[in-house]
Amino acid sequence: MNATLYIVATPIGNLGDMTTRAIETLKQVDLIACEDTRTSAKLLNYFNITTPMVAYHEHNADSQTQKLIEKLLSGQSVALISDAGTPLISDPGFRLVKAAHQHGISVSPIVGACAMVGALSAAGLASDKFSFMGFLPAKTHGRQKALALWQNRPETLIFYEAPHRIIECLEDMASIFGSDRVATLCRELTKTFETIKQATLGELLEFVKNDTNQQKGEIVLVVSGVQTSQNDDEDYDVWLLRIAQELPPKKAASIVADVLGLKKGQVYDRLLTLQQSTPNS
Repeated sequence: MNATLYIVATPIGNLGDMTTRAIETLKQVDLIACEDTRTSAKLLNYFNITTPMVAYHEHNADSQTQKLIEKLLSGQSVALISDAGTPLISDPGFRLVKAAHQHGISVSPIVGACAMVGALSAAGLASDKFSFMGFLPAKTHGRQKALALWQNRPETLIFYEAPHRIIECLEDMASIFGSDRVATLCRELTKTFETIKQATLGELLEFVKNDTNQQKGEIVLVVSGVQTSQNDDEDYDVWLLRIAQELPPKKAASIVADVLGLKKGQVYDRLLTLQQSTPNS
């Protein structure tokens, strides 16, 4: 294999989700950089992969990044994996990938399982626009402050949360986003006791409180964004008309639609209506 850094996704639970390409890549590279060699050894042994491993995690990234770059520059190929799922999605790896680009080293993703994408696909919430927020701050004050910044976001929000903090997290979300905000709890995706439940935040809080099993495992929370009423035209008419004085209609409509989380066609039609009914527009 040519000197390439491969970003290899691994299963988040069900080993059947390991792709053929991922197995072949891990067998053919010269070295596998993994978050925890003990955890990854179980996966590699299952698929009879004997490629040497080296630990690469947030605590040794400064020193290991340079060592891995030197191996790549010497012509070796390296695969980066995390304990589960797609590397760099709330997992280590950013510094290594950035350094590879800076040194002109080829980087290639071997796509596969990702808890964030899997949760969004099954959540039953709008997926045309979403933001991945990762893990919230562990302490109450920091978590509440972060949620307050995002409470009026129009797009779907995706969070990872630790099981021992899930109740406190839902309590804060219900308090700040509103207990009637719809969300989907996705727990232990692809595993034996998988849970996917859509309800209001208030209902999810009671659901988790009353079932200790829901307080265990890997958790993804997918939360609906603030819905902007299509009937509140006057809320953005003045901005739409003003921006359209400086930009072409389609560009003006695109900007307003993006900011408010509306459909571009809807805003463009509204602008045309306004311009037809407004003198000297």
